[in-house]
Order: sequence, then structure tokens, then C-alpha cells
Amino acid sequence: MTQHKQNKYLITIVGPTAIGKTALAIQVAQQYNCPIISADSRQFFKEMAIGTAVPSAEELAAAKHYFIQNISIKENYTVGDFERDAIALLNDLFKQHNIVVMVGGSGLYIDAVLKGFDDFPDIEPSVREYIINNYQEQGIKWLQQELEKHDPEHYARVAKENPQRMMRALEVCIGTGKPYSAFLNIKKNSRNFIPVLIGLDAERDLMYERINRRVDSMMDSGLFDEAKALYEYKDYNALQTVGYKELFAHFSGECTLETSVEEIKKNTRRFAKRQITWFRRNEAITWFNFTTPAITIIQHINTTLHADSR
Repeated sequence: MTQHKQNKYLITIVGPTAIGKTALAIQVAQQYNCPIISADSRQFFKEMAIGTAVPSAEELAAAKHYFIQNISIKENYTVGDFERDAIALLNDLFKQHNIVVMVGGSGLYIDAVLKGFDDFPDIEPSVREYIINNYQEQGIKWLQQELEKHDPEHYARVAKENPQRMMRALEVCIGTGKPYSAFLNIKKNSRNFIPVLIGLDAERDLMYERINRRVDSMMDSGLFDEAKALYEYKDYNALQTVGYKELFAHFSGECTLETSVEEIKKNTRRFAKRQITWFRRNEAITWFNFTTPAITIIQHINTTLHADSR
């Protein structure tokens, strides 16, 4: 395969949790003898391994990985930080490689690398304080009503059960007097690579079955003890995530262990559904069933690279 000398490609593998992205990424990376960047925001944290399904020691040895357990839950690491660090790393990696693989299920983090994170002005801390206080006193309903009032356009799109996202949007609305959506997609970031996007999918029932099996496997592998060791940090932002918060509820006496595990399964299924909704909006993604042999997907990538280099 002949590649045009200056063309650099970021092969990006996306899809819902437990679909097989890691295994495919490793096979693609081995095919092109290149490294892998993880864009899974849950796998960044050193203290969280089982509940985030970080690649095994064998998988990490099979291809060079970046952004796996590289920071602590005690650090405040934002999507903006990831964009900056990932682009700096890619600039470096592309000096030695024409191809790099990126893999993950965190749509916002994938988008930040592919097209840049939108530029927002700094907001007075008092505004955030005001929003947090009202949220604590009046609950998520208050956030929903306020955001709908200040920015109906963004409210129509936002995940309405995600208080963090709504608080951030509301913060911008109140702090600037302009709707949050007015700041989206203004800054066009130039990228020195060409993205090739691959999505893995499965029929809903099969996907849910895989998720349920993975949760059982995590429990067998020691998720209970991992979460127990992190219980004292339960209020940290990194731990407001599926697989941990449900066990924290059990530790604080709110539910039985059996209920907690069922909640992990249910919430992971919901999470996967949201991931698919996010990625389906991107028409540049070529979708494959998760059972498709890696060689078939690699042939598709080869064809894409070859067509682009003409």
C-alpha cells in the first residue's frame, strides 16, 4: 500500500461499552505497527482498573498504549486538558508514524481530539456557587427548568439526567448573559491528520447480554474490593460513574449487594444506549457488527487510505 508522504491518519474506533473496541484496536495497531491513544475518560485513573475495564497486562504489552491509568482520581482532569495533551502527543507520534489508532467510548473526548473543544469564556466562581447551591436545595428539576429558560436550543440536546453537563451550560448562560449554544462550534481547530472512523455495534439484546456478563465478570475479578477501597473518595468527580456509585450506595446501607449489582447492569445498559446515540450522529463513521473479522475491517481501512492517497 502506497501512502502519500505527508498524510497522517488517526484511525478512530468507537462504539458502546463491552463491544470489543480494545481487541480490535490492538489488531489494527499491530497491522500498522503503531501506538494506541485511549479516549476512554474512565480509564485515565490509576486507582480505577476493574470497574473501568482497562486493558489487561497482555493487551497493554501487545501494543503501546497512552492515557491508560496515567492520572490520579485526586486530579481535576477536564476534556480540555485531554484535548491539549492528546494533540501534543499526536504531533509527536506523527513524527515517527503515518498512522496512530485512537479508541474509546467517551464521545465528548473523541470529538475534542477530532475537531477541537469549543472555546468558553472564564466564569466568575460565584456563578458556579449560586448554581450548585440551588441544585443542592431544589434538585435536578431546577437545573432543567433554568437551562430550558436560558437556552432552549441546548436544553433540547443535553442529557437531562446529567447534572454536571447542565450545571456547566447554565454557568455559561448566567455568567455571560448569552446562551451556551452560542459558544458551540465557533472555534475551528485545524488538525494535521485525517480521521478514519470505525464504529462497532451489536443488536440491542446481544449488547445487553454482553454488558451483563461483563459486570458479573468484574464482580468475580474483585470490583467489590476495588470500590470498597475507594469509598472514602466517593465524592470525587472521577468516581461519579457507573460501577462505583452503585456499590457506594450498598456500602452506605441504601441497598443490598444484589440490588447494587443489578443497578450497575441497568445503568451500564443506559450508558451504552447514550453512547450509541452520540456516535450515530456522526455520519463519517463506518459501522461494523462486532462479530466482523478484524481482517475485514483492516481491508476497509486499507481501501480508505489508498483512495485518499491518490
